[in-house]
Amino acid sequence: MSEAGDGAFIAAVKPLVDAMGGEMVPPDEAGPDDVVLTWEGAAAVAVRLPQLADSLDHILAALERRKGMPLAELDRKAKQEIVRGLEARGAFAVRHGVETVASALGVSRFTVYNYLNREKGA
Repeated sequence: MSEAGDGAFIAAVKPLVDAMGGEMVPPDEAGPDDVVLTWEGAAAVAVRLPQLADSLDHILAALERRKGMPLAELDRKAKQEIVRGLEARGAFAVRHGVETVASALGVSRFTVYNYLNREKGA
């Protein structure tokens, strides 16, 4: 495969890797937990996936950038929507997920659990 082809493929997947908080490394440096992406029959790049806890921090930072303000400054309804979205993405399966989200939202763990329970009862 041509170097130009590799570069185009890598440029195409980079936004996805960045969005999930991964890291791109040369395929020959791939570790056992890395995902090697092939293009046209050849290894083009390896993706080092983040640890789940790091992913949650990355997701929260992306939400903050998208909202244009610290998550703690959002109103209650917006915070409830964030909790609902994070639950759908499995954020609360991560160890200390509730605590991490509560801290980012500027609320107590109890409040996050209330938001979660409110959704289940609705």
